[in-house]
Amino acid sequence: MGTKTEGKGTAGEVSGKGMAGRDEFIREITLRICSSLEIKESLHSAFEYLKEHVPLEALVLVIIDERLGAIRRIERASENDALPPHLIPLPEGMPQKIAARNYSEPFIVDIEKDEILGALAPIAEFEGNTHLIVPLRIRGELIGWLVLRASGEGRFGKEHLELAGCLAEPFAIALANALAHEEVLRYQAILLDDKRFLNWELHGDAEDGIIGGNTGLRNVMEMVRQVAPLNNTVLILGETGTGKELIANAIHFSSPRRNGPFITVNCGALPENLIDSELFGHEKGAFTGAVAENRGRFERADGGTIFLDEIGELPSNAQVRLLRVLQNREVERVGGKRPIPVDIRVIAATHRNLQSMVVEGSFREDLWYRLSGFPIMVPPVRQRKEDVPALTRHFVTVRSRDLGIGAPPSIAPGALQRLMEYDWPGNVRELENLVERELILHRGGPLTFGTILPSSEQKNMTLAAGNGSSIYPLNLDEANAVHITEVLKLAKGKIDGPGGAAAMLGINPSTLRSRLDKLGISYRRRDREN
Repeated sequence: MGTKTEGKGTAGEVSGKGMAGRDEFIREITLRICSSLEIKESLHSAFEYLKEHVPLEALVLVIIDERLGAIRRIERASENDALPPHLIPLPEGMPQKIAARNYSEPFIVDIEKDEILGALAPIAEFEGNTHLIVPLRIRGELIGWLVLRASGEGRFGKEHLELAGCLAEPFAIALANALAHEEVLRYQAILLDDKRFLNWELHGDAEDGIIGGNTGLRNVMEMVRQVAPLNNTVLILGETGTGKELIANAIHFSSPRRNGPFITVNCGALPENLIDSELFGHEKGAFTGAVAENRGRFERADGGTIFLDEIGELPSNAQVRLLRVLQNREVERVGGKRPIPVDIRVIAATHRNLQSMVVEGSFREDLWYRLSGFPIMVPPVRQRKEDVPALTRHFVTVRSRDLGIGAPPSIAPGALQRLMEYDWPGNVRELENLVERELILHRGGPLTFGTILPSSEQKNMTLAAGNGSSIYPLNLDEANAVHITEVLKLAKGKIDGPGGAAAMLGINPSTLRSRLDKLGISYRRRDREN
């Protein structure tokens, strides 16, 4: 049984040297395995020393990872790379059976006598090799295993078992240190990931206040003040571009959760095949490409608020999982085996009519009832036109800074009145974009918004389109021709220079002439006069 290997000696020789030889062996192996926090380096050092005393092809540290339901290899040192996989999945109930067996002393694997190890033999490649396993314990608690592997059968004997007993304590300390170091690195990665993610996700506009909070949005802000201190789910309703996310920001930053994360999810922008992974996370190896575990948006929002924008775009399977989160405050990662509790507040928003979707069967009725306990309706700009002047001044200031304009230009008399007369089908977002275009085209003097504010004729086209009977042609070239012709009329046939059609359209004059020729539009003044 004590087969001799090439090297300085055998286990029998170590034992034969008496207590001094054994003490020297223990001292040397302890120094080597505890020499570094990099377990790979220290294990290789111990491997090189051990193979001088025992027949050894590989030295492996493994743990039972209950979270993954598998045996996980922490590190290995070997003569070659032909080793079992990094993860060995365990059958249902196997971790409990292993714990109940209470392995305490080193033993040589006998798959004929040990049914537990026999069940793992095909995956762990026990057959045709000899394995000596040393249980590793800290304060009586089993934390992992040291596996010594030699090619062929019957390679380890009683003297090797006695020697392996000296390995348990130093390798248990090394494994405990490695696991603690692994945990520290994992939390460090989580913190760095959170920092990057939250820098992207968080918005600092909340402290600037809500424009119109004391006028057109007065009732909305009163509801925000009522619901912010609570922990209930909120549903924000309103047309696209009304500023629903700002209202969600205001709720979060006025709540006791203000110091926690505020995670925004655009449900309509998530690919359907990635929704579960993005929202609920996934475990390493859960699917092809899942090379590491990933915390979903709900886990990232733990201790704070998650804002589900365009909730009506969620597919039915994601609606089922969301309902479970709202009911149990737990998420289950894709490929995970246990629920993860989350302390979150959910704010949802949509521009769609969810009640109609419930009737149509495209939105779950039970989810609708969960979400609609406290609805907040954000009115469109056309119903709060008294906010337009304040919004315009705000966007002029902000966009001037973003565009690098030193001093924000003033607004010409009468311009704000003209802005208030427009119905703003695109709401606040349309107003913001219009201000930005005006600043880009600005050539000095007060802002008049005369060149880019939709004319009454265009406004009528927009209203007609809203009624489902657009007078614009459906062909794209014909629609471009109509629009460019209208701009030419506003420019009185002028192409170049300030106030010219090219400047109004934001394109190069030569590009405009080329498009006019392509569309067959006459633009020479003499032609227009004939």
